[in-house]
Amino acid sequence: MAAARKGDLARERLLAAATELIAERGWTGVSTRLLAERAGVGAGVVHYHFPSMQALLSEAALAAMRGALAELGTLLERAEDPDDVLDLVLVSLDRYTGRDPLSVVFVETYLASTRDRRLRRAVARVLAEFTQATARWLAEHDVERPEQTAAVFAAAVDGVLLHRSLNSRLTANAVAPVLRRLVAPAGPRTGEEGRR
Repeated sequence: MAAARKGDLARERLLAAATELIAERGWTGVSTRLLAERAGVGAGVVHYHFPSMQALLSEAALAAMRGALAELGTLLERAEDPDDVLDLVLVSLDRYTGRDPLSVVFVETYLASTRDRRLRRAVARVLAEFTQATARWLAEHDVERPEQTAAVFAAAVDGVLLHRSLNSRLTANAVAPVLRRLVAPAGPRTGEEGRR
């Protein structure tokens, strides 16, 4: 039992170190030696727990992504209406600058997924889980075309975070009025808008 726990701890340390190093050095800048050093384990331990560096980096990055999206998912549970969910999500995202470690992990993972089909499918599954949960919530709150709206909303949030590293003015206050139109509940339309 003690040996199994020790192995679990080494594995957890490797994953945590990998997440840190992806943010600091980029996906391709993480070596076995550097990772083992950061995690405080021997280099052989890396390959004992993971079949490859790519598998280790992928698992670490996907866990970070799942954690961040799960946090956003809890905001859906707290929200009372589409305006509320938009405010909660955007305000929570204001702490990300686009250059912070988690934002960099997302960007690095997206880039790595362009070269790794298995990672691309895994990232797509993680995003699909978040999008489906968002679509269900939107449907329950009478938002038109909930699946498409959820997909565009997720893409918009990603885009805002990506661009925030270049434009610090993309805060919740700047973005909310634009995205609010996206998640507005369906209702009767009048005038020119109703004829489109």
